Amino acid sequence: MEKAKRVLVTEPACAVIDQLRAENGPLMFHQSGGCCDGSAPMCYPAGEFRVGGSDVWLGNIHGCDFFMNADQFAYWQHTQLTIDVTKGRGASFSLEIPLGIRFLTRSKLFTDEERANLEPVFTGEDYPRVSPTA
Repeated sequence: MEKAKRVLVTEPACAVIDQLRAENGPLMFHQSGGCCDGSAPMCYPAGEFRVGGSDVWLGNIHGCDFFMNADQFAYWQHTQLTIDVTKGRGASFSLEIPLGIRFLTRSKLFTDEERANLEPVFTGEDYPRVSPTA
């Protein structure tokens, strides 16, 4: 049985990632929990956002490592995240903002079966910069 993924991505979001990657090179995501941008997935050039022991690697979406702060992960660990896009300008430093769109996170609770078969997570300091799934 294939491991249940903690983070997924929609086709429209993949198209935006492709566009941003063509302009900026390799990318990464960090699920923000900050006061200024709410709780939004932030897209950066790979390595621009420094991750460490207080961050958790949740997986890889369309060739991009995806991280979240460990405190926030404590609340969201029971949910599967799906990264999507919507029209509208977010209040953040994420790369897609000048395009007049923003990434957003949709979530659903894992089923008992999925929860018993989840992909592992790693702290940012334990996980290499380039994921083996990229």
